[in-house]
Parts: sequence; C-alpha cells; structure tokens
Amino acid sequence: MKQLINIFLLVNFLIPLFVLANNSTIITNNKIDNIYMQTDKSTKVETATFGMGCFWCSEAIFERLKGVKSVASGYTGGISANPTYEQVCAGNTGHAEVIQITFDPSVISYPELLEVFWKTHDPTTLNRQGADVGSQYRSVIFYHNEEQKKSAEHYKAELDKSGAWGKPIVSEISPFTNFYKAEDYHQDYFANNPEKQYCSFVIAPKVEKFEKVFQSKLK
Repeated sequence: MKQLINIFLLVNFLIPLFVLANNSTIITNNKIDNIYMQTDKSTKVETATFGMGCFWCSEAIFERLKGVKSVASGYTGGISANPTYEQVCAGNTGHAEVIQITFDPSVISYPELLEVFWKTHDPTTLNRQGADVGSQYRSVIFYHNEEQKKSAEHYKAELDKSGAWGKPIVSEISPFTNFYKAEDYHQDYFANNPEKQYCSFVIAPKVEKFEKVFQSKLK
C-alpha cells in the first residue's frame, strides 16, 4: 500500500510500524539474543530467501551486512510465472515480496541472517507490515535445503517459547521454488531514491536503528 503514504505517515507518528521502531523490543530483548548460538561456518557461498514486508526495506538492511555478497528484490511463493509488480500488488498471484540473499557462511551464518530477519520486522502480524497490507507482505522464510528448514523451525519454536513478542509468531516456513527478480527500478531502491517520501520517512529511520543494533556486523 505504498500509495497510501499520507495515511502511513500519520500512523507512523502514533504507533510503531516495525519492530525496530520499538527499542524495548529490539535493543534490550535478551530473550532473542540468548537463543542464537555460535555455529560452524563453511567457505561456500549460499542463498537465503526472506519475505518480511516491503522488499525495499529488507534489501536496504541485508545489503549492509558483512558476508552478504548481493541482495536482489523479487517475488516467490505464488502460482504465476514471471509476475509483474502490479500483478503481485493486486494479491492474485500468491507471491510474496522477497529478497534473495547471496552470502558467505564463513563470514555470516544462516542463523545470524535469521536473527536479523526476526529482529527487523514484526513476525506476529499476518499478511501485513505496518500500513502495507496483503499476502504479498507476509512474513515468510523460503528454505533452500533441509538444514535451513531445520534452523528456521528451531529458532521460530525457541522464540515462541521465549515469549519475546508476547504473541505467536506467524512467519511461514516454506520450500523455495522459483525466484522472479523484480523490475529494475526496484533494485537498490533506497540507495537510488533517498529523496522519495517512503525512503526518507520509513526506510531511513529503520536502517538507522538497524545499524545501531547490528553495528558489529556491518560492512
């Protein structure tokens, strides 16, 4: 619902629209921090695919992490081949807005990416993030192998058990099928359009808070 920027801006001053807007949930939430353990890391390049609301926001966050080689915005999880942005926004394709991350697990592990995933959006709201509403904005992890599936299920269960959010986590965990890269103008959207209202009022504050929380993991 990026068109409804005026409504969004009003709501943004009244309630937290993202988990990162709530410092008591993000910066001081030891229940989340304590769940993530040190993991063995290999040297091969791997792929992760996450949906966590608007892919402009997600891309701007993950591309700042050490060990992340590239981040692409796109669509997956639906029934339509080669969907357009307009078709996905109409909610009839079944696709979610996602980012596909290529990363070096010798620098950053998949569980560490999951930590960023869960800390930088609200995984308790079904089919919405803030003012962006619809199944295309659902919280979802598309796993590429059984190890990723087990990690996602494990940490989701542990986070639910910890009561970190006070509400059940609704993040979907589904097998990855096909990734359809979004139109060129969606790629590096925040970096290329800092003057846009959505970027300055929504993405920029989110990135600023993310950088404070994950300072040690930044490039």
